[in-house]
Amino acid sequence: MNDSPRVSHRLRPYAPSRRTVLGALAVSATTAAVPLLAAAPTAAAPTGTTDLVYIGTWGQRQVYAVRFDPVHGTMTPIGSVAQASSNWVTVHPTRPVLYVAGGEQGGFIRVFEIDDASGGLRQIGEVGTESVPTGSGGLSYIGVDRHSRTLLVADFAAGTAATVPIGTDGGLGAVASRVQDTGSGPSPRQLGPHPHHMVIDRSRRFALVADFGADRVFVYRYHQATRALSDATPDGPGAYATAPGSGPRRLALHPDGRTVYLLNELTADLQALSWDARHGTLTRLQSLTTNAPGHAGTTSAAELTISRDGRFLYTSNRGENTLVVFATDHRTGLLTEVQRVSCAGVTPWSFALHPGGRWLFVANEASGTVNLFLVDRGSGQLTDTGTAVAVPYPDSIGFRTPAGTAGP
Repeated sequence: MNDSPRVSHRLRPYAPSRRTVLGALAVSATTAAVPLLAAAPTAAAPTGTTDLVYIGTWGQRQVYAVRFDPVHGTMTPIGSVAQASSNWVTVHPTRPVLYVAGGEQGGFIRVFEIDDASGGLRQIGEVGTESVPTGSGGLSYIGVDRHSRTLLVADFAAGTAATVPIGTDGGLGAVASRVQDTGSGPSPRQLGPHPHHMVIDRSRRFALVADFGADRVFVYRYHQATRALSDATPDGPGAYATAPGSGPRRLALHPDGRTVYLLNELTADLQALSWDARHGTLTRLQSLTTNAPGHAGTTSAAELTISRDGRFLYTSNRGENTLVVFATDHRTGLLTEVQRVSCAGVTPWSFALHPGGRWLFVANEASGTVNLFLVDRGSGQLTDTGTAVAVPYPDSIGFRTPAGTAGP
């Protein structure tokens, strides 16, 4: 699946066949606990202990919402709650605010107020993050750094990473800082830099940017008080180089602050990296494939996250339609595969761990379903619950809980 931002029709270098998609939808229809999401919001379920799940849709200009009961593991569709390009969605950590990253020219992020009772959205702001329009849209990621009240932005199309201040009410200010990545790779999709993910390290002194196009993880210095990004060395940003054509896509930080995990999209490999927070350097410890033995055909990895306690790492493989779980060694940070399971759909574009740690939601983009898995917090292993909701081309997931804790 080529998920490079674009303004024309969706391109599918390895689109599943019509029979595959219809088969997946048929399975979902027979096992799902809830029906297809309606085009308009339905009456909301009582709030009680239920959560709100917001789902972005690739190329559909819609944001969908679902009511989730984390006690019983049931999902109730609310429907389409906003008409907005939604390459990525994320929820404010404490306030009823949803941020939606667009795919159109200008790098727009739209701010919505959440109605906790109904799940409905009301737009309250909008920020353009590109200094010069790129001619094509494509924010690949937004995420909240709650320590500095900053929205982190990876702009795939423009080749830039940016920071945007978040006000006490959850609103966004003007772009505080913007840096331009450089470089390219051998793949036709790597003609220039394409940031795909951005995180702040545990020391709060560095920003790490996984750049799909440059085959690099760039390391910028981060000034928390001003939210400014700057070169980490006199010669420019620090960088960890991956193999040519690997396409770095996602990063996950271990809670110990000493280990960083990197998922490469084009080669579908997972790397454990030692992180030196004093000097801002990454050193490879281990590299593992997320492909099954004897893999043939398309190779593509997509999503990566770590459990809150740091014991387990979760990845998705779009070439094989699988989820792969790894255990981490708390002393060395090294990984051991513990499970490989079907994603219960086609093209697991992304997934998100529920803040409680008991559930994993998978956005199966090509089959148009969000599937629910139960997480065994002792072993890290996943069990398909058979519960799913139908959403057109789901690409990202964010949570709003009654206590105001966002996820992932």
